[in-house]
Amino acid sequence: MMEIGQKDSLGTTASSLYDIKIIKRDGRLVDFDDQKIYDALIKAEQKIHGRLEPLAHERIQEIVERVDQEISERFVSDVKIYEIQNVVEHILLERNEYALAEEYINYRTRRDFERSKATDINFTIGKLLNKDQTVVNENANKDSDVFNTQRDLTAGIVGKSIGLKMLPAHVANAHQKGDIHYHDLDYHPYTPMTNCCLIDFKGMLNNGFKIGNAEVESPKSIQTATAQISQIIANVASSQYGGCSADRVDELLAPFAELNYFKHLEDAKEWIDGEARQEEYAKAKTRKDIYDAMQSLEYEINTLFTSNGQTPFTSLGFGLGTSWFEREIQKAILQIRINGLGSERRTAIFPKLIFTLRRGVNLNAEDPNYDVKQLALECATKRMYPDVLSYDKLIELTGSFKVPMGCRSFLQGWKDENGEEINVGRMNLGVVTLNLPRIALESHGNIEKFWSLLEERLEIMKDALVYRVERCKEATPANAPILYMYGAFGKRLSRKDSVNELFKNKRATVSMGYIGLYEVAAAFFGGEWENNPEAKELTLDILKYLKTHADEWGNNYGYHFSVYSTPSESLTDRFCRLDAEKFGSVENITDKEYYTNSFHYDVRKNPTPFEKLDFEKDYAQYTSGGFIHYCEYPVLQQNPKALESVWDYAYDRIGYLGTNTPIDHCYECDFEGDFQPTERGFECPQCGNHDPKSCDVVKRTCGYLGNPQARPMVHGRHKEISSRVKHMKE
Repeated sequence: MMEIGQKDSLGTTASSLYDIKIIKRDGRLVDFDDQKIYDALIKAEQKIHGRLEPLAHERIQEIVERVDQEISERFVSDVKIYEIQNVVEHILLERNEYALAEEYINYRTRRDFERSKATDINFTIGKLLNKDQTVVNENANKDSDVFNTQRDLTAGIVGKSIGLKMLPAHVANAHQKGDIHYHDLDYHPYTPMTNCCLIDFKGMLNNGFKIGNAEVESPKSIQTATAQISQIIANVASSQYGGCSADRVDELLAPFAELNYFKHLEDAKEWIDGEARQEEYAKAKTRKDIYDAMQSLEYEINTLFTSNGQTPFTSLGFGLGTSWFEREIQKAILQIRINGLGSERRTAIFPKLIFTLRRGVNLNAEDPNYDVKQLALECATKRMYPDVLSYDKLIELTGSFKVPMGCRSFLQGWKDENGEEINVGRMNLGVVTLNLPRIALESHGNIEKFWSLLEERLEIMKDALVYRVERCKEATPANAPILYMYGAFGKRLSRKDSVNELFKNKRATVSMGYIGLYEVAAAFFGGEWENNPEAKELTLDILKYLKTHADEWGNNYGYHFSVYSTPSESLTDRFCRLDAEKFGSVENITDKEYYTNSFHYDVRKNPTPFEKLDFEKDYAQYTSGGFIHYCEYPVLQQNPKALESVWDYAYDRIGYLGTNTPIDHCYECDFEGDFQPTERGFECPQCGNHDPKSCDVVKRTCGYLGNPQARPMVHGRHKEISSRVKHMKE
């Protein structure tokens, strides 16, 4: 058998083999690699006996060498994949390896069935009707028990089946095998939808907009402004498939709160003597208006259902405003979240709150908004949100300041033709994620093989991402009027305009996602690699390599290709599950039953928060298209200063930080803290309660929160959450 990277192991015969190209089923030409034949036969041998018999490796190596010889004698140019497989079967039968031949043939047949099932609507509908968790729990933000979600899941099965047939054949094949993941196939490419965005609320509220049959004028109060925001969110979320964010919402809403103030001041002048008392009255009334408006917005977002059967994934960014109105809005947002929803004061999952720290505004005790930071700390210890942005570091990493679109997808700094910096009204066109651990497993410890396979997969990634862009460009403004014609995407197009006006010249982003840097390094250096400089350098080199390709593609095509640390809610399960089927249980890789998100430190280890941040801070510069860091803490409600020390330490090191702290609550025994994981959910450690009606369980799914009792997660994500270790002692 030819060893990987050794072209002369069979002399001239081996050299000729390396001149042969294999024609894959999807039409691609790839180099002949007998390691794949060897791996397939080893897997078949294990399937037959449940283990590898003595001398199995030597026996199978002899078979592969015989296959190499046969191929070199029969073929001199490009060979179709099924011809290679026929040679393998012929050699097995020639050597009386009947059981091995049967299992090898059966495996090929099963793979053909799996490819067919992926586009068989009836088969997938059956999985939905049988409540297969890989279908009904793929998105923790969807309640699969309600009718409109069930309808969306059913429509998604149809959309995914059609989408797989629309994709370039090699992209569809790579997705089905698990080499890559073409995200949101239930929506795209069947429909040319965009992914996530920063809504231009300022332009819409100030200039008016249209929803359905209603022409909406600029609001005259903060209550009307927040009501309009909730309507915009609902319509935008129904016209795309990703998250949406309101950037700098305190500064956005302050002018409308000021209208309330002047109205109340006019009333006060009529009934109250003394300027100071009049202003005090107007402020008190305005403060109440602000609180009521922000509370209504929180309730409206949490009670909305979009057309795809989920609560709109919404983020509110705030924290930079220093006027009285802006400060009151900030404090209202935080206090409302602390107070909780309903009579039981449950933790709100949406909107995601993102508080900005900035030196000179709120970071230190002498800053004017330091008191708001203290309220944000209290809120984070009790409700996990807000996550925090480090103003200066974020500009360094992404080129401008703005909140992420939804969870973690960041726009890069961009200026229009007039030289004006534009952030709101921009969008992402979609994500394709690369299965990095699979490349490491296929490399069998050979780093040159890893880089070769990575380059091969990146060519497929490029084709997939370019296809996403081209498909999005086929939309018309009339497909999503709220986005293209009425202001959500900033510039307002006519029905006849090209939507590409809002995408081209790098105004829009498209995301090259990745997962599992920890597992890649574990494949080459073992599971305890974090303190090995050589191992860490490999992981950084991988991200540099991705970024180099993304930058090159962006310059070639005119859209911003960005490296994106995929949230991987269900993908952490899917990729690992597929690789476990292909490679078996591999220590520190597939045996965990999940893959580690992005560049994160292994969740099973317990560095201090400061050690974790120091380890992770080097990565985000290469993944500026999307990233987040987080630390695991014990109960913090009595120790907000401990959390503040981490926030302050993080400020000059990382751009975006989340808080993970136990906030589960049992309404049966009044326990508050960390519920214990079970096989499928979580239960109160004090009384064993696991009924979602009488307990509130909130866990960080990825960059966002989820309620796994009410809306269960896929198996791999549940295992990952259960494996997390605290980074700070009580």
